[in-house]
Amino acid sequence: MEGKGLTPRPELKCVRGLPLIKYFAENWEQVEKFQARPDDLLISTYPKAGTTWISEIVDQILNDGDIEKSKRDAIFIRVPFLEFAVPGVLKGTEQLAAMPPPRVIKTHLPVEFLPQSFWDKNCKMIYVARNAKDVAVSYYHFYQMAKVHPDPGTWEEFLQKYMDGKVSFGSWYDHVKGWWEKKKDYRILYLFYEDMKENPKHEIQKVMKFMEKDLGEEVLERIVRHTSFQVMKENSMANYGTIPTSIMDHSISPFMRKGIAGDWKNHFTVAQNEAFDADYAKKMGQTSLRFRTEV
Repeated sequence: MEGKGLTPRPELKCVRGLPLIKYFAENWEQVEKFQARPDDLLISTYPKAGTTWISEIVDQILNDGDIEKSKRDAIFIRVPFLEFAVPGVLKGTEQLAAMPPPRVIKTHLPVEFLPQSFWDKNCKMIYVARNAKDVAVSYYHFYQMAKVHPDPGTWEEFLQKYMDGKVSFGSWYDHVKGWWEKKKDYRILYLFYEDMKENPKHEIQKVMKFMEKDLGEEVLERIVRHTSFQVMKENSMANYGTIPTSIMDHSISPFMRKGIAGDWKNHFTVAQNEAFDADYAKKMGQTSLRFRTEV
């Protein structure tokens, strides 16, 4: 992966009103016409909600808990990112076209932007949702280190953009609600990051059951251990350490930073928190979806 021909910090581009990383938007036609297969497993999240974590869990379950097999390649090769596109690098759609079944596919797309073929083929999908405040903080740090994003500005400026849905992949509020509603009609396992932090074993058992895998207690314990934040942070096949600094600069902020619930308290001022809560109540008042902001 090289990433030659990158424009430093390009502005976002909109696709049907959805703000996206410039290069992702320019490759939209390929994403939209992507052909899913019935045995594909889709992992969907809003950015910074535990995507790499659940991807590693799914890959290890798929490999029956064989940790060495899961170190065969970087996570973004094992679980290709559907809408990924950067100059000089193999696109997500190209990676997936060449991949043998069963494919595990990652996306950050809101539910209404997912290629139609996933619904037509009735693919299994796992969605992970994380509380809005921790996502905001994590996304701010990610924007700083992942140079395919525009400059995030100050924390205060970024937080306002995030609340307004003017960040890549749009509104967190619409994203989590859209997938929550869709699970009534499709095979979608909806998980919460905070539950995964509190009781990883229990949540991984849910994933195993959803994937129709019965691997026994010993394998389950091994997967819990090897998908813990500390182990993954040190694993070069999971921590995005192999990506060139022209795309991600870990010296600005590591890709895997803290991995906790409640870090937002170290960033939000009292005034920011009050404004955020008032805005949140308006946007989330009509949904049955409930989040915990700490564990």
